[in-house]
Amino acid sequence: MPLDFTMTFLSGTEFVLWVVLGLVFWTKGLHHRFPAMSTYLALRVVSMPVLLSLLYIQGQSWGHSYFPAYFYAYWSVYVASAITLFFVCIEIFRSAISSFKGLLRLGTVVFRWAALVSLIVSLTSVSFAKPSALLITEMSYSLMRSVSILELCLLGFLCLSMNALRLSPRDLSFGLALGFGLMSANDFIVGALLAGNSSLTSPLQFLNESLILVSLIIWVSYVALPEPARAPVTMPANSTIYRWNEIAAALGHGTQVAMQQPANSFFLSDVEKVVDKVLTRNLQSAESKSEV
Repeated sequence: MPLDFTMTFLSGTEFVLWVVLGLVFWTKGLHHRFPAMSTYLALRVVSMPVLLSLLYIQGQSWGHSYFPAYFYAYWSVYVASAITLFFVCIEIFRSAISSFKGLLRLGTVVFRWAALVSLIVSLTSVSFAKPSALLITEMSYSLMRSVSILELCLLGFLCLSMNALRLSPRDLSFGLALGFGLMSANDFIVGALLAGNSSLTSPLQFLNESLILVSLIIWVSYVALPEPARAPVTMPANSTIYRWNEIAAALGHGTQVAMQQPANSFFLSDVEKVVDKVLTRNLQSAESKSEV
C-alpha cells in the first residue's frame, strides 16, 4: 500500500526526532542511568529506516514479494520493543523511588509479579486453535498490551504519589513515564479504532502518528533541559510513607526482635515450685490418714 506525502513527511519527522533524542540522551550520559531506555532508543533508530524502506518497496507494483520480509521484520522489532519496554518501566520506577530503599526493594518485586500476571492474562486471550502467521500478530499485540497497561499504571502511580515521593514534575523519570503513558493511551484508543481500517492514509493514522510525535517532543524537551537536582528527602517519623518504607525495609530480612526474658535460672525455679507442691500434697495425705 503506497504512502502519501503527508504520512511520509510525518514518518520522516518521527525518525529525525528519534535520532535527536538518542543523540542527546547518549551525549548527556543518560545511558548509564537508564540502560534499558538506551537499548530501546537504539532499537528504534536502527530499525525504523529499515522498516520504512521495506514498507515502501512492498508497496510498489513490483515489490509484493517483499511483504513477508516486512511482515517478519516488523513483528520481530515489535516484540523486541515490548520486552525492552518492560525493563524500561522498571528503570523509571526504580529511579522515581530511589530515595526510599525499603519501598524500592519491595516495589520492584511487586512490579515483576504484576508484569507476570498481566502477561499471563493477556496471552490467555490468544486463540491457539489454528496456528498461522496471524498468531504472531495476536501474541505480539497481547504482549504489547500487557506492557502498555504497566506504563499507564506507572504514570498513574507517579501522578498520585508525586508529592509523597518529593518528585519534581521536571524529573526525567516522570517525563519518560509521561511520554510512555501518552503512547500507551494512543495504542489503546486509536489502535482500537484502527482495528477495522488498515489504510495508511486514514485520519486515524495521522492522529496516531501525531500523538507519537508529541510524545517524542516531550522526551526531547525533558532530556535536553537541565534536570533539577534531587534534594535529600526528609520527613517526620510519623508520616505514612516513612512507616511504609520502614515496614518494607524490614520484610524479608529476618529481623530479630528483642523479647523480655524472665530472671536467671527460671527453669530451676519452676522445678522447685513443682517439688514444693508435691511435698505439700504428700504431707496433707499423711495427716489425713493419721487422723483417721
